[in-house]
Amino acid sequence: MDYELILFDRIAKIQEINEQYDLLNNSFIAFSGGKDSVVLSHLIDLALPNNRIPRVYANTGIEYRAITEYVKDIAKEDSRIIVLNQDKNIKKTLETFGYPFKSKEHSLRVMMFNAGSDAYYIKKYITGIDAKGNETSFKCPSILKYQFETIGKYNFSNQCCYKLKKDLQHRWQIDHEKKIVITGMKNEEGGNRSRLGCISNNGKKFHPLIVVSSEWENEFIKRNNIQLCKLYYPPYSFERTGCKGCPFNMNIQETLNTMYKLLPNEYYQCLHLWKPVYDEYIRIGYRLKYYPHLKEVNEDGKD
Repeated sequence: MDYELILFDRIAKIQEINEQYDLLNNSFIAFSGGKDSVVLSHLIDLALPNNRIPRVYANTGIEYRAITEYVKDIAKEDSRIIVLNQDKNIKKTLETFGYPFKSKEHSLRVMMFNAGSDAYYIKKYITGIDAKGNETSFKCPSILKYQFETIGKYNFSNQCCYKLKKDLQHRWQIDHEKKIVITGMKNEEGGNRSRLGCISNNGKKFHPLIVVSSEWENEFIKRNNIQLCKLYYPPYSFERTGCKGCPFNMNIQETLNTMYKLLPNEYYQCLHLWKPVYDEYIRIGYRLKYYPHLKEVNEDGKD
């Protein structure tokens, strides 16, 4: 990692995109209060000093309380922080539009399968074979193929994030005539993000961090003396935050163990919201082995 080289490159890229798309007047930052969006906000300030680009935070009701408090504390000193509050019934939204399972890509394919689609990309995902008979790197794990056997049996989809968070931000975006959303996405996170460039969706999305690593981010935080939300530090030591208890979290067992010990009220909220997915994970032995409240965990939060 050449920290200075990457920093110079990212600042230059932000300035280049600003000249091309006028970020100062046409954009907003999708601000989550997590590590990536905080680093993004500071990086934008380095590249575009004294900018007034809005930082829009969608409080969906399933954000960690510590994250929401952290964002509101920042907003006291930074008027660019805008907090949007969701008024939808979360449980009803999940029951109506489907629960997240494994990943957005997997959940999308289950949703389309349930809708009766026989699209090629679904078949390729299930079989792991492309039209030329070659094996694909992105395919459905064998343990999850049963979800493509009976139409309508499993209420999984990729709609949760859109209905509870992105729709909220999108309405604000339309009302305030901001054409471009700036995100903290990184290639290393995998999934669809691994295939993104700095600009996507015909110039409507800009991802300044797309090529940086977590190692670089940590160095940036250290050198700029950035204070993150307390959840990133001991005793919590979360690597990521996002929606609490989200079933897309590949380390959901460790996360729930920690929450049960240190954030018990929020742990039980997660059980109320995500239990249908958690039950299925435990039933098939995928990501979750047990519920922490039904089994003792060690002091470090690991089984």
